Amino acid sequence: MKRMIAKMAGVAAAAMTMALVPLAGTSYAAGCSGSGCDNLGPVSQGCDAGAVTYRTATADGGLKAELRWSSTCQAGWVRVTDSSGGQWWPKYGYIEKWSGAGTGFIRSLSVTFPNPGSDWSNMLGGGSYYYRVCIKDSGTGDVDCSTFW
Repeated sequence: MKRMIAKMAGVAAAAMTMALVPLAGTSYAAGCSGSGCDNLGPVSQGCDAGAVTYRTATADGGLKAELRWSSTCQAGWVRVTDSSGGQWWPKYGYIEKWSGAGTGFIRSLSVTFPNPGSDWSNMLGGGSYYYRVCIKDSGTGDVDCSTFW
């Protein structure tokens, strides 16, 4: 009897282990879509894989802001890079969401440029909107923006 119980326990443990191991080629869905991605992180939601840069804004001092877009999640974010460092005051990269190209501002999200390095904002989503990225220098008030996409 003890032997039969041990065998049954071994079979049950093996079955549970197999249920927890994903099959080869298994794909995982992104954690959000469209406006449901608003203010969520692209990496934590799985939206960064396969993302494409559609627009770029640059500013003096080696600053770059890229509009990153995930077609899987139908959402975008700004990725900022400071290649040189040496900032005297904070600079921000932000993504803007508009209902039209230059009309109907809806929302923006920002991220502070690292000094030096790269970082990214949370996302804004929805495929039927217009987006652009900008760089704001808090010391001078200068703003450099990409074209709308």
